[in-house]
Amino acid sequence: MSRLNHPVYRNRVLQVAADAVLVALAFFLAFQLRFLDEPHGWPHRYQVLFAQTVGFVVVGKLVVFAAFGLYQKWWRYVSGRDFILIFRAVAVASAILVVLFAVAHPFAHALPRAVEVTDFVLTMMLIAGARLAVRLIVERPTRGSRVPKHEVLVIGAGSGGQMVVRELQLNPNLGATAIGFIDDDPRKRGMRMLGLKVLGSTEEITTILDETDPDEVVIAIPSAPGTLRGQVVAACREREIPVRTLPTVFELLRGGVQLNKQLREVRVEDVLGREPIVRELDRVGAYLHDRIVLVTGAGGSIGSELCRQIAQVKPRLLVMLDHAEDNLFQIDREMIEERHFTNAESVLADCKEPHRMLEVMQRFKPDVVFHAAAYKHVPLMEANPLEAIRNNVIATRITAETAAASKVERFVLISTDKAVNPKTVMGASKAMTEWIVESAGINHPGTRFASVRFGNVLASSGSVVPIFRSQIERGGPITITHPEMTRYFMTIPEAVQLVIRSGDIGAGKGEVFVLDMGEPVKIVDLAHNMIRLAGFEPERDIAVEFTQPRPGEKLHEELFDSDEQPQPTAARRINRAVRQRPLDAEWVEQTLNALEGLVLAGDEANLAVRVVELIASPGGDAATVVYDE
Repeated sequence: MSRLNHPVYRNRVLQVAADAVLVALAFFLAFQLRFLDEPHGWPHRYQVLFAQTVGFVVVGKLVVFAAFGLYQKWWRYVSGRDFILIFRAVAVASAILVVLFAVAHPFAHALPRAVEVTDFVLTMMLIAGARLAVRLIVERPTRGSRVPKHEVLVIGAGSGGQMVVRELQLNPNLGATAIGFIDDDPRKRGMRMLGLKVLGSTEEITTILDETDPDEVVIAIPSAPGTLRGQVVAACREREIPVRTLPTVFELLRGGVQLNKQLREVRVEDVLGREPIVRELDRVGAYLHDRIVLVTGAGGSIGSELCRQIAQVKPRLLVMLDHAEDNLFQIDREMIEERHFTNAESVLADCKEPHRMLEVMQRFKPDVVFHAAAYKHVPLMEANPLEAIRNNVIATRITAETAAASKVERFVLISTDKAVNPKTVMGASKAMTEWIVESAGINHPGTRFASVRFGNVLASSGSVVPIFRSQIERGGPITITHPEMTRYFMTIPEAVQLVIRSGDIGAGKGEVFVLDMGEPVKIVDLAHNMIRLAGFEPERDIAVEFTQPRPGEKLHEELFDSDEQPQPTAARRINRAVRQRPLDAEWVEQTLNALEGLVLAGDEANLAVRVVELIASPGGDAATVVYDE
């Protein structure tokens, strides 16, 4: 009995009881209609037949309904597919009934054919109609909810928009009512979906906003381009209408599907104007399935997203290596507690220690290594050039050599656009890591080496976005080094998917792959967008101040060196940087040996300048460049 008190079982019992009444009613009405014109009503023999068969018919049809799964779903959530299932269940139940009465003759009198046909029609109408009525009653606003309340205009009449509207209809406690759709598909113009009209396209959004005056706008297109989002946000901002959006495709598939809980404020990455990258991780990451994969810097912004996406393609083992205990602990907990991925091993190690890295490589014998560990804060690296060279250059050399010695199949380096024509020690150090990988590809043909170069990723450690956000929270000012400064931007999940794809293309000779970052974004425009998205106006509420560019800081980042030519690859949005003059692997080794000697000697005085000079003249006399006073 206690089991029947559970809401699930109690609801099923009520559904079965209701269907029993409806089936009996349909059977009774079928007899009633058959003998409607009889002056004396039902003949006595058919009264007896009805009394003998009604229980048999009810039980038999309920058994068939249960076999078709009609009691595994609440009536309030019934959909078009359920009505098809109901039709099949009723048809099968009626067919069994007809065959049984015609062949077995279990009763003294045969069932009239008119009763059989009418019973099928009435059963279908009552069973389907009852479910539809319950859904309509549930979704119909109550009398108290008819008073003016929070009205929502939905951008997108596709599956995402319909899910948002349905959620609002099914949950009146959310306190919001959808009033219409906006969609750019001309075929949907003027149509009604879920009782709401498609009012027009986004080109007409200003007119529609003025006519409907909604309390809120929801962008319900997960794959909407940034230009569309920016257009909607701009129109709503002029009218002081708040805007929220469904998660992007990456966020939606990484999280749950409770859309009403996942609606979030529009963020700056939504309005950058970039075309979204199609999420196709199952295809591009298939080569990692059932393999052993090692990620260095696994607790960082890029490394942790690499771990998340690699886990989705089900490697045999994911080895997460990091030198920062807190970062490694966080990604380890996330893998186990949030993602329920247990084929992971967390290793606390420093890539600058050759014996420790060789031990890790020999212990786990990874098939693929993603080397994401790096220092990347430009001002800090300028102030600490020894650590920049030690952590970025020497650590990459050690990791690459130990990977090759352990017969790793693929090695992928995470690089940066700051490695192109570098003017800072951080950029120079990353340029040298690309040299290391290219040299390793020549010296160790058994391992496929590659570097992946891309620009800024939003919300990463050191990104300008979290800095601007904290400045806005403090009331400003936002500080920018130059009004004409531009940068390339990409979201972390998009960049990481392309990094994974890059690991599966090319000949493995230390090639440099460059991600298509779209058009560069002016930093001042980015700042203005962030201020407006926070509900303020630039200069009026939050000031924007310009300082002087830091030493070595470029106004415009580049993706290709002057000695490189872009070459398309088979992968969309991934190009190859082809060096016009091949790098001398022996010279790279000599240069690295000289640099290591300088680092070990602790000579930090002019290291930054010397390293930048070295990068500017590859192939020269390394010893002279380094030690010349």
